[in-house]
Amino acid sequence: MQFTRLSELPDIVLIEPRVHHDERGFFLESYQQQRFERAGLPTEFVQDNHSRSKAGVLRGLHFQHPKGQGKLVRVVRGEVYDVAVDIRVGSPTFGRWVGLLLSEENQRALYIPPGFAHGFVTTREETDLVYKCTELYHPEHEGVLAWDDPEIGIDWPIVDPLVSTKDAEGRTLGELEEVGRLPTYEGVVSTSGD
Repeated sequence: MQFTRLSELPDIVLIEPRVHHDERGFFLESYQQQRFERAGLPTEFVQDNHSRSKAGVLRGLHFQHPKGQGKLVRVVRGEVYDVAVDIRVGSPTFGRWVGLLLSEENQRALYIPPGFAHGFVTTREETDLVYKCTELYHPEHEGVLAWDDPEIGIDWPIVDPLVSTKDAEGRTLGELEEVGRLPTYEGVVSTSGD
């Protein structure tokens, strides 16, 4: 298992497992407590989620504040373009984003700590994304950052995605900051709820 902090947003960690292939299929470890601990990542996850989407579905950009969720995200079928945005007020990377392809072929995962908005768009039919969370879901603390916020300028690989009503009504980063809905940067990589 290889852990790489992304140069664009060093708090986001790309995880590349060792995949063992043979004539029967493959085997990999998607989580291993001691390795995650050595990499400085959380080892306690309290909720697992699974979403299935058809091609062209965009989910996000979601966050939770307070009680921020760290997310360990991976694709088990299909492919997504996965995006994280730093929404921590005062962070040196505030408003910056990173996007990576996660697929059943590359078997990569991302760890996205609390303080980041997360979303993805599916690039294939019948895509299954699974993720572990460091905090339970609290609907009263959920926030939605506009997926098409022009100030952030995410370069999505699709022009006209299918989004839910909730996601279509997401607010811009400026609007969320103005109404005090964003977490504050603490100066360190956050691995638990904020």
